[in-house]
Amino acid sequence: MGDGIGRYRGTESRLAQWLRRRPRRSAADIENDREKSLLAVAAAGMPIAPAAYPVGYRCSCERIGCPTPARHPVSFAWQTQSTTDRAQIERWARNQPEANFITATGMVHDVLDVPLPAGRAALERLLAEGVEVGPVAVSGAAEDRPDEGRMLFFTATRGTPEDEDEWWPCELDCHPETMDEHPGLRWHCRGSYVLVPPSRLPGDEGSQPGLSWLRGPEHALPEPLNLLEALTDACARHAAAQAEQGAHGVHEPAWPLSR
Repeated sequence: MGDGIGRYRGTESRLAQWLRRRPRRSAADIENDREKSLLAVAAAGMPIAPAAYPVGYRCSCERIGCPTPARHPVSFAWQTQSTTDRAQIERWARNQPEANFITATGMVHDVLDVPLPAGRAALERLLAEGVEVGPVAVSGAAEDRPDEGRMLFFTATRGTPEDEDEWWPCELDCHPETMDEHPGLRWHCRGSYVLVPPSRLPGDEGSQPGLSWLRGPEHALPEPLNLLEALTDACARHAAAQAEQGAHGVHEPAWPLSR
């Protein structure tokens, strides 16, 4: 019992330290790791495709007022273009050195996408309870603002349930008014996508990635329902805390973008 608590406290301490200050790496280090990281995602069975990338605070797509700068695919055919083929991914990585990459969800995996403070609380709870947690990525958490951003939990896909009433459609990503029971939670599944690390976001300093792995793709994909209770509970607590802060004049974005 004591040893288990000690191990958990050590894990919690390392997690908090990582979120407060991720190590800086040179542009050469990141470039060397980029292709290896993308191939690791593909090796885990998650199909990927090229995405837009930041040009300062703008998007490489050059669309005026792009709603998701550096967070969207470059091709309208991204669902069919997404692949795990090693040779194709190597070509993309080498010919498009600035590109971010997305992974299409709902084929092999889903992604549960939550505010970073809620994700951190849920992850600590899940680890303490011995629940198997798969790959986890952190998006948009600056060193001086560790509580901003999103946490992405990669899970096995639910597939296509025979009973469509049991399906959570990807519209949940787009319409927060339908999310009253689970504020702040997005379930990326059929027809959706997320960025994969390492990806840069608008305003990132130098070549430091805005999206990084906290737990890499070598971890097995868990069943999403095994994580859902902890995540929805943490999101509800986070929403309540935001509402209380708002009542005292502290305002945060109600629905921060992650795609």
